[in-house]
Amino acid sequence: MKRLTPILIALAVFSVACGGDDSPTSPSPPTTVRFTAQLLPSNEVPAVLNADASASGTSTITLNLTRDSGGAITAATVDITTTVTGFVAGTTVTAAHIHRAAAGTNAGVLLGQFGAGELTLTNGAGTITRTGLTMPVTDAQGMIDNPAGHYFNVHTQLNLGGAIRGQLTRQ
Repeated sequence: MKRLTPILIALAVFSVACGGDDSPTSPSPPTTVRFTAQLLPSNEVPAVLNADASASGTSTITLNLTRDSGGAITAATVDITTTVTGFVAGTTVTAAHIHRAAAGTNAGVLLGQFGAGELTLTNGAGTITRTGLTMPVTDAQGMIDNPAGHYFNVHTQLNLGGAIRGQLTRQ
């Protein structure tokens, strides 16, 4: 019996240590999701070959999500910062948008960062930031599920259909 006592004590301690909740804890879904897009004239459809062909840029898109207790998105706002360079001095950016379409295809606007005449590139470069833009929940979920199926582009007076473009990449 003396030999059995240490074994029984060890088993009792082990069973207490192993007891408890065996259900895995899953992490909470994120309330912030960030995407970037590297903007180039060669990504436009068709590719830009005129004076805007030397331009480039980066856009950072942040989804700010409200979720219910089950993790479903109930509201979404978007913050967008876009920096561009390489344009001809004095270029007026006419718009900047998120679109839902894969590389090589064009689509209508999903969400605009800004509209006509809000950014003049005095020295051919500039940055614009917009925060708190409202996005429908289904569009936010679509961007999370398929970032590469969305693109961001910047339009100019010279290229009203888009001067520089990049597909979204989740960070």
